[in-house]
Formats: sequence, C-alpha cells, structure tokens
Amino acid sequence: MPAQQQQQQQQQQQRKRQQRPREVVEEREELDERVVHLARTAKVVKGGRRFAFRAVVVVGDNNGSVGIGVGKAREVPEAIRKGGDRARRNMRKIPMLGSTIPHEVVADYSAAKVLLKPASPGTGVIAGGGVRAVVEAAGIKDILTKSMGSANILNVVRATYKGLTGLKDPAIEAQRRGKPAGSIRPFWSQNAN
Repeated sequence: MPAQQQQQQQQQQQRKRQQRPREVVEEREELDERVVHLARTAKVVKGGRRFAFRAVVVVGDNNGSVGIGVGKAREVPEAIRKGGDRARRNMRKIPMLGSTIPHEVVADYSAAKVLLKPASPGTGVIAGGGVRAVVEAAGIKDILTKSMGSANILNVVRATYKGLTGLKDPAIEAQRRGKPAGSIRPFWSQNAN
C-alpha cells in the first residue's frame, strides 16, 4: 500500500509541474515578442576564443505598449530569454491617435537618429528593420519613418523607443496650451470629426 500511495503522490506532483509551464506560456502568448538582432561576440583568452551572444528583443501588446531588452549569454536561447524578460520589465504605454502617433518626433540615441511622422489611415507602416519591429509591436498601423545617422541596429531600436516614449498625449497637451483638443490633431483627423 505505501508503494501505491507514493506512486500516486509522484503522479500528482508531475501533473502539477506540467500545469505550471502552460500557465506561463499562456501569459507570454498575448505579447508580441520579436528578436530584432543576434550578435556573436568573442573574448580572447589563453586557451583560444570564448563566444557569447547578444540578443536585442522587442516586446509589445499591439495595443500601445512596447518595451525593448538586451540579453547576453553563452547560448542563443538563454540570451533571447534574458532579452525578453528585460523588455517586459521596460514596457511603457505610448500615446496614440487612432492607428498612428499624435505628432512628429525626431529622437536620437548615440549616433542613430530616427524621424517618426504620423500618417493618414491606410498608409501602413513605412519603416525598415529595427524601427519596423518596435512600431509594429506597439500596435501602430500607420506611420512614416526615416532612419538617419548610424545604422547600428541596437542604437536605432533604442532611438525609436526613446522617440515613442517621448510622445505627448494630445488631450493633455491641448489642456496645457489652453486650446480645444481637436485643434492640435493632424489635419486628416480634424476633418473626420
């Protein structure tokens, strides 16, 4: 009898272990996670070279929140996991006006410079590489972008993130200026109302 009870307890523990990861997977599936860049780095030591990996990961909920993270590890999956965890911790809400951003912004990070402009509905995401990943993960459907300066993908991603987090909410900005909320919107949204 004690052997049967031990088997039952072990089976119950295995079921609990199997159920835990499923809950974690369900939580992570609702977020859009993209690996933007993987870089292999080498450290020269006495016995030769030691390789490590750096992963740039963008995480967003496709509804106005986005975060970026950089993970470094000796194996690729571990670097991606670390980057994803850091990106989730750095998630920020971005003010949006319909399917675009409320105003134009130029942001720079190191030598990378990114221009983000609002676009009328139906334009789509006019962006490339790292900028596209950040913008799409945030849930922006219509935007015009231009990457200027350095093409270093990590700095371009960070500049885009800096620009998006630096956007001002149209309602708060209108109140600050003492104007009606509709007067500081882009022209195509003023005509719609």
